[in-house]
Amino acid sequence: MSEPTVSEATDSIYASLQSNNADIDVHIATLKAALIREGMKEAVFDPTRLAQNNRSGRKLMQAYFRQRGVSVKCSA
Repeated sequence: MSEPTVSEATDSIYASLQSNNADIDVHIATLKAALIREGMKEAVFDPTRLAQNNRSGRKLMQAYFRQRGVSVKCSA
């Protein structure tokens, strides 16, 4: 079984966010590992796919991910 890509890990996080954050910490760890493998510094999320698509929701998400070692930005 191959390791998930950043895109696959990001899709898992979108699904988790829609499922009331089920297993979010596991998905963040998977994303962090995928970012390291692919040599990327941050994950990019589409704000329209987030559960709370407002500034405070995005900032809360960024802070939560940053505490777990993942830099996040939302594409415009």
